[in-house]
Amino acid sequence: MSPLRIALYIVIIIASVIVTILVLAQEGKQQGLGAISGAAETYWGKNKGRSMEGKMVKITGVLVALIIILAVVMNLRFI
Repeated sequence: MSPLRIALYIVIIIASVIVTILVLAQEGKQQGLGAISGAAETYWGKNKGRSMEGKMVKITGVLVALIIILAVVMNLRFI
């Protein structure tokens, strides 16, 4: 097994562990009765992308894309 393949395995494992932790740390998308009455339209509801929760969602998406790309690269024959 080549050193590059071992390094890619390690990166996939670390990224997978981080994605698991991020997904478990995120809140659910269900807003309950607040979505019916319009209570979700607060400052925090509108600017959710700039909050820590929004950043966690973006980081999770990037890491999942990285895992998928590395899995495809690992499946190629020349590595």
